[in-house]
Amino acid sequence: MADLTIPDGGFWPAPDIPQPNIYPMEWRVETEKLAAIYEKSKRVVWNPADLPWDALDPGEFTREQRLGIMYWFSVLANFDASGPAVFARATIQAFERHEEDPVRKCFFSITRDEMNHEECCQRTIARLWPGGPLDWTPSDDLEAAAHNNIGWLYHNGGRYWNGYSAAVGRYSLPVLFTSFMMGEMAASTLFRGMASGTRHPVFSEMFQRIGRDESRHLQICMTILENEWPGLTDDTRVLITRQLRAGFVFLSMILWEPPEGFWELPPYFLPNHRVLMGHARQAGLGVLSYEEQAENWRIAMAHVRAIVERWGIDFPAIPELDLEGVQVDVVDPEDIIPVF
Repeated sequence: MADLTIPDGGFWPAPDIPQPNIYPMEWRVETEKLAAIYEKSKRVVWNPADLPWDALDPGEFTREQRLGIMYWFSVLANFDASGPAVFARATIQAFERHEEDPVRKCFFSITRDEMNHEECCQRTIARLWPGGPLDWTPSDDLEAAAHNNIGWLYHNGGRYWNGYSAAVGRYSLPVLFTSFMMGEMAASTLFRGMASGTRHPVFSEMFQRIGRDESRHLQICMTILENEWPGLTDDTRVLITRQLRAGFVFLSMILWEPPEGFWELPPYFLPNHRVLMGHARQAGLGVLSYEEQAENWRIAMAHVRAIVERWGIDFPAIPELDLEGVQVDVVDPEDIIPVF
């Protein structure tokens, strides 16, 4: 075997690596609970292709019902389709900031789960309304209303993505994960209600599986926040309060109805949205009534309030749900971070 080459004076130190950068690689573990959650995520992984799609017969529904279901999943896709990209970018940021290994791996697990959730939207729409959400030509006013509403919805999704892309690097873990916590709390609430309300076995199994994923995501968020919140500054607390309001504004589109602020929508959007959601409800998808959605949202926000106030974080006023708190206005897409 050849002899080592050792220069006079010893080996030369490698240059320092400018940060942020994924190098040098390391696998530091500080939170064993996160490592355990990641291991569990590998054991419960599931494949959307294995759902009994043959049992989802388009002939079981009227045209209006198929359109309503397609519309609901198109609204959901505005959130779920952003999930893989948002968490993929957050995963890269976690590597660049040299977060502990379980944080990076948990981000990766959420990215994988969100891709599954997006695939459920994709497969449902393709089966019931080929060409949806937008690659089809409406044949009457109802179809035109659905097509136009989806176009406006995705316009706003694009604004959110541009804002997130520009802003994500500026936020600390407590702010990011408070936003993610809002999204996961909302998702757990949504899919729990949908799973119990749907009359179709394919949707029941789908919503149960997605709901379990979202509950695990919420557990990840809460574990990280328990580590991060004790050292919050007053400025960060103010920013978190703003994020809570932003999360409500953004997520109400799928959990309830869009409040004023952030959303750029034509005046006919909401009336037509209600008609289309009504067709999805009549199809047995499990869409809750307006009052049931409001109550579910109110309960979820009460849970969030109890969590954040324990750490001295002010809860924002949610006048739409008659919840008192600090007045916060949100109109800038860069204020919006939460995802499913």
